[in-house]
Amino acid sequence: MAHRFPPTFLWGAATAAAQIEGAAHEDGKGDSIWDAFARVPGAIAGGDTPERAVDHYHRMPEDVALMRRLGLDSYRFSVSWARVQPDGVRTNAAGLDFYSRLVDELLAAGILPWLTLYHWDLPQTLEEAGGWPNRDTAHRFLDYAHAVHDVLGDRVDHWTTFNEPLCSSLIGYGGGEHAPGRMEPRAALGALHHQHLAHGLATRALRERGAENIGITLNLTNAVPNDPSDPVDLDAATRLDAIWNGAFLEPLLLGRYPQLFLDSVAGHRFAEFIHDGDLATIAAPLDFLGVNHYHDDNVSGHPLPPETPPGLRPTTYARGSMFVGSEDLTFPSRGLPRTAMGWEINPDGLRSLLVRLGQQYPQLPPLYVTENGSAWEDVVGEDGSVEDPDRVAYLEDHLDAVASAIEEGADVRGYFVWSLLDNFEWAWGYDKRFGIVHVDYDSQLRTVKRSGHVYAEIIRAHRDAAPTPAGQGIAAAI
Repeated sequence: MAHRFPPTFLWGAATAAAQIEGAAHEDGKGDSIWDAFARVPGAIAGGDTPERAVDHYHRMPEDVALMRRLGLDSYRFSVSWARVQPDGVRTNAAGLDFYSRLVDELLAAGILPWLTLYHWDLPQTLEEAGGWPNRDTAHRFLDYAHAVHDVLGDRVDHWTTFNEPLCSSLIGYGGGEHAPGRMEPRAALGALHHQHLAHGLATRALRERGAENIGITLNLTNAVPNDPSDPVDLDAATRLDAIWNGAFLEPLLLGRYPQLFLDSVAGHRFAEFIHDGDLATIAAPLDFLGVNHYHDDNVSGHPLPPETPPGLRPTTYARGSMFVGSEDLTFPSRGLPRTAMGWEINPDGLRSLLVRLGQQYPQLPPLYVTENGSAWEDVVGEDGSVEDPDRVAYLEDHLDAVASAIEEGADVRGYFVWSLLDNFEWAWGYDKRFGIVHVDYDSQLRTVKRSGHVYAEIIRAHRDAAPTPAGQGIAAAI
């Protein structure tokens, strides 16, 4: 497998602040929307909270040493806005100091810091002022980006503005399963546009301050019609593609929203959110696009048969639809194997997506797979080891898919496995494990799973096959 990747291919792992840090109210950190949402009865499986998570805040040097032992080239982490600006306005020096120490630790270990500004943890005070449906939040994000760059910009070269804005807008404000748990279709659309605007404002400002590698991470899908010969299913797939992919890719790359998306949400007066100059700001040039992908979406415009078993849900907490304007979409099973999240496994979907993006958007910047992974019911053996053959197979098959996409012309320059550590899995609490490193949530003991060892072996084999030592030439390549 190793020889199928370019010599400068970047190997990494990813996490998110709210999922791993803990220390939710230490050193001046304020409530994020996830801290507040976790206090809502029934919102999080098991009544879990991110208060302690996996204690990365206190165990950060240990975790960086673990990354080094795994041989990672890069670590993709997020900064907690609520730690840096507890009230969304005032900058907390102690919060920024944690990330400064993290960056120094990574650099000392020879690991490239890959920083994400927003991975869903809006300060609760800003949510109480209207949250992302409030246009002012985009400007508060710009101030936050300035504050982070002022302290870390001398050592951090790679900046991701947003991780998966689809989730923090359409699911958080429309579907209700994610914080802040609102089920307001028009608010979800306002959040979508204002996050795009915040991205554009921050991208422009970071570049003015000298940042050279700026991008965004989107979770993208293949909208597969359940019956390709059925016009109803074809229409459903087209509408899903418009709201899931097009409503994010086209503003960023083309400075416009897809007409089908605009038509679908016209009843919610979406156009009123778009001010003169917004789309030009949003379409600021990107140096890279992060692609998160876990599964395809087999879609239909027909109701599911009555005997269809319900999909997995973390709790019985009320839910709305994230598919604003296309609430009739359904997702029949194709009978494929599924992970513990209930997500279909189809590695070729990742290959197809990466190839299609380059064909569909000639102006596409270089791609990085910034999240890809799987949850399973991991068991610690009597000898303390964690054998996870299903995750190993998922990892190897999806890396084969990435290699195949590169051979077909996709400009993919790196891969970040999700996730480095088992963690607080949002509405699922601690019930689902994605890590290549097992965490005992009581003792906080870290144990590298078989998948982690396999990933380290893949990285090592790539280095052995590469004509130059790993890490050399990476900066020039990206």
